[in-house]
Amino acid sequence: MSAITLELPDHLVERLRKHEERLPEILELGLREIHAEMPGGFEGATEVLEFLAGLPSPQEILGLKPSERLREEVLSLLEKRKAGTLSEEDEQRWERYEFLEHLVRIAKSKAALKLGIKTVEDG
Repeated sequence: MSAITLELPDHLVERLRKHEERLPEILELGLREIHAEMPGGFEGATEVLEFLAGLPSPQEILGLKPSERLREEVLSLLEKRKAGTLSEEDEQRWERYEFLEHLVRIAKSKAALKLGIKTVEDG
């Protein structure tokens, strides 16, 4: 493990002292968020996650569809994956989109249950 020294504003230091034992976790979460906002980092996912964080109605969740930009990005990665030409960065983005799809499927399944709609999983 390595040590790092930071100069931070006093108000932030006070807030962090209360969570000193969780600093590595706090930094990891912050870095993930910054990475998600970076172009090419997790394009399209931010809009989906913000939508879900807005606590949409079950009907709105069931109507959720990917933006054209997100759809094109996923299709591009899918073509590369089928051709076996995914770079390491592409593979990471593919895995993030798979996880995002998993989250959306869970949200849609729960929304369908709230509305009393049978899903494929229900039989």
